[in-house]
Amino acid sequence: MAAGRAARTGLNGLFAVYKPPGVASIRVRDSVETLLLKELNSLEQPAVQQQVRFLPNAVEGNAGKELTLTVTQLPVLAAHPLVRGPELTHLKIGAGHRLDTKSSGVFVLGVGHGNKLLTDMYNAHFTRAYTVRGLFGKATDDFSDTGRLIEKTTFDHVTRDKLERILAVIQGTNHKALLMYSNIDLKTQEAYELAVERLIRPMEKTPPLITAIRCLQFAPPEFQLEIQCMHETQQYLRKVVHEIGLELKSTAVCTQVRRTRDGCFTLDNALLRTHWNLQNIRNSIRDSKVKVNVELQRSLAHQARSGKRHTDMDQVAESELHSTEGTSASDLTHKMR
Repeated sequence: MAAGRAARTGLNGLFAVYKPPGVASIRVRDSVETLLLKELNSLEQPAVQQQVRFLPNAVEGNAGKELTLTVTQLPVLAAHPLVRGPELTHLKIGAGHRLDTKSSGVFVLGVGHGNKLLTDMYNAHFTRAYTVRGLFGKATDDFSDTGRLIEKTTFDHVTRDKLERILAVIQGTNHKALLMYSNIDLKTQEAYELAVERLIRPMEKTPPLITAIRCLQFAPPEFQLEIQCMHETQQYLRKVVHEIGLELKSTAVCTQVRRTRDGCFTLDNALLRTHWNLQNIRNSIRDSKVKVNVELQRSLAHQARSGKRHTDMDQVAESELHSTEGTSASDLTHKMR
């Protein structure tokens, strides 16, 4: 049982697994929990308790068979593993930003106090990166290649230069929105430092924002994009592909959405299905602990400073408002002059 307690001690933190396409995120989480419980319970098996019993036994005596009592040790069935069931039946495993069934890639999970870290990651507004594949010439009802076909179009006029011009417009528009939601004065030194450190983040939940988008591959009708974003859904990324097709006077469907990074977790950190075991997960939690704490401290410290700045500005405005109470309109006009 000491080995089981030691094993559970290391299960506190965040780790990433690779979610394959065609599987729901909740199924992946449940599979990880089941595998961990099975392994932990195999370490938790205590020695079966024994009890002393006097059992009747027939032995040969002078007068024939005689009944005697024999001292015997028998297992206590009430404490037997096959009777009482497994020692552990539940682990508190939380899921980070979900991936829908069609998508694949990095999927962050938290166990133990890692569930609180998942909340901190959400509040830190980390960016995520995806590779998104598209196909020109078709439009469907759900923007994916498996949806119901609505329209077919030509795409011979689409070039890489035209595509990249559309991507530049998308990135510029989203960058302006990001600055607006971050409540940062662009003329300040703080804005410059945050831009250098890539820490410009919104102060609260916003609509989906694309922080960077570029073309990785262009071989019509197929193309591949790299998109860095926040507060997105995978369906939103499919819609972006659809809208790119429309802007190019054609149509396009999304054939693949693959997350390559979630915050500080990348594909290199994501455990494959064959590695979902106690030792690998404990190692992954240990290896990512410092990196996660550093990223959270950087992001949340920025938000704390920004929040204090806005609070101070509100207090100054409120103070000025109180100072004008009881002042006539003519006096205010004179002061403004």
